[in-house]
Amino acid sequence: MTIPSYEVFAIKYATREARRRDHFVGGDPHDAPMPMDYFVWLVRNEQCSFVIDTGFTAEMAARRKRTFLRSPRDGLALLGVKADAIKDVILTHLHYDHVGTFHDFPTAQFHLQDDEMSYATGRHMRHARFNHGYEVDDVVGMVRLVFKNRVTFYRGEAELAPGLSVHRIGGHTAGMQSVRVMTKRGWVVLASDASHYYEHMETGRCFPTTFHLGEVMDGYATLHRLADSPKHIIPGHDPLVMERYPAPAPELDGIVVRLDVMPKPG
Repeated sequence: MTIPSYEVFAIKYATREARRRDHFVGGDPHDAPMPMDYFVWLVRNEQCSFVIDTGFTAEMAARRKRTFLRSPRDGLALLGVKADAIKDVILTHLHYDHVGTFHDFPTAQFHLQDDEMSYATGRHMRHARFNHGYEVDDVVGMVRLVFKNRVTFYRGEAELAPGLSVHRIGGHTAGMQSVRVMTKRGWVVLASDASHYYEHMETGRCFPTTFHLGEVMDGYATLHRLADSPKHIIPGHDPLVMERYPAPAPELDGIVVRLDVMPKPG
């Protein structure tokens, strides 16, 4: 049986200036700029469409001092996708920059790991070290959707559609999950925050906001096992993604890139 393939897009909706010391456990001896981009992702073929993560609002960007470029909803519209028509949203985890506009998807079913909801509503949220990445209103909003039967939970690995599956990685948060998708170039893995930057998984270093360092390190091996090659793994926040992959159309340059094609040479 032939596995169906999908188009895959990364949509940049925000950015921020930062330095290398901000992005590694233990800091970094090179005090150089290392900006961070914020993405949502779209996976689609003729049979179905999945949005992966929902970003944050302009108000949240102002509060957290991020540079807001466009709403995720407006970014999707550039690809002809209406947020209010999307039926499935995969949430890689519940940090503010991955769930913050869930309300723009009123007909969607949300796909989440059991461990993530337990973590975001459990004892570890007493500690600023772990709770600073969450917004209470986002978490409560997702709990309300549970009571409306609009959240589907997974424990580990699950196939959501032929050629598309979620995989619990953990580490960054207790229920961090990545997405594996079949494309015309083979199995691509959307790591999300299982590896914020290419450099994390390439050098075996960790981002400071981490619940379990051991799971982060093991997660890098899982990403490589799931993907067809290192070039088939897409990190969650690296500006290099926008440089390495082509835009689907000239007018979308710097906004959207295609991930179902091989990266640019060099």
